[in-house]
Amino acid sequence: MPHKEIVLDEIIRSYRKILEERYQYDELKKIFTLPNSISEQQIDEIRTYFLTYIYPDLQKRKELNKAFESLDNYIRKPGKLLKILIDSAPLLFKHGRHLPKILNSGIRAMRSYREASQFENQIVRQAMKTNRNPPYDKKTIFSFIKNLPRKDVDHFIDGTRSLFQILHDRTQVQKIIEIVTFLITKMKSQPKTYLVEEIKGLELGLELIEKGNHLFEKLGKENQVQLMDFIVLIETQSLDEIYNEK
Repeated sequence: MPHKEIVLDEIIRSYRKILEERYQYDELKKIFTLPNSISEQQIDEIRTYFLTYIYPDLQKRKELNKAFESLDNYIRKPGKLLKILIDSAPLLFKHGRHLPKILNSGIRAMRSYREASQFENQIVRQAMKTNRNPPYDKKTIFSFIKNLPRKDVDHFIDGTRSLFQILHDRTQVQKIIEIVTFLITKMKSQPKTYLVEEIKGLELGLELIEKGNHLFEKLGKENQVQLMDFIVLIETQSLDEIYNEK
């Protein structure tokens, strides 16, 4: 049986390659009717975003894993972060009862990296069951995915949809950035209370949100919706094709 870490490394490399191939403008034009508002540059930016923040390479992933592991406790129990926020009179005055909702939206966005990692780990478990040794081509990766329960894959798609729904909401995303920035500043001011790794996790989460925000900030409202819907369509249809393949 192949070693789990070797299989995981191969799954990561292979799935990144699949994503790189999936988000090629000329290839997408053959499959979809692209809205006029979506340019080749935007497709390139989406691909870069996925490969940098959701499915990073092995070196970047080690940094993210370490940071997000320390942040997991806050992701599971956002009330701990909320306690920090309620000490801020300006934030309470500005956002009032909406503060928990804004924070939870930010947490959901940050969770997208962890959900992608969980999806990869599910693929790894399927690979381990087959006793196949790496390397794996695209067809083999797809066979592993096809053996996953469809509800698990749908949950993964829902996470992707949730992330981009948050990112395209211009008002909401600016509030999230403001609040997470405040949390980082507050935690840095209390080094005896908060670990460096916890702060790093929030900083990387903020970077994920800010870079995702850049995908939408220059677009008009209608074009933002088109871009969000198109990303979800690509991901959904790509996985649908795996399950429908005979």
